[in-house]
Amino acid sequence: MVAPEYLTCTTVLVDDTTACVVPSGDLTYDNGGLLRDAVVDLLATRRPARLHVDCAGLAFCDSFGLSVLLGARRAADEATTTLFLDNRPPWLDRLLQRTGTYDHLVTDDVGERRAG
Repeated sequence: MVAPEYLTCTTVLVDDTTACVVPSGDLTYDNGGLLRDAVVDLLATRRPARLHVDCAGLAFCDSFGLSVLLGARRAADEATTTLFLDNRPPWLDRLLQRTGTYDHLVTDDVGERRAG
């Protein structure tokens, strides 16, 4: 068995209403708390209207990682923040579709812009 790749999370404040969290590495049981904490802390301190999670640097996501993404959505909803999972690798879209979480986690940016 291969050990999970280390996960890093960078937080970027885009403007007064938009923030971005950029995870890089494997989103797993061993390190998923890093992304969870970054999202929760950002929502508690900044309360952006839009929170983007740039998934381009993710290499893997296990069931705990999926739980972290679902928790991020729940926390964003509670903070009345729109959550976006940007730059999703094809494997992540397949995971979300196979688990029935795609429609719950993937926000249509075009529709959100029309509504907002």
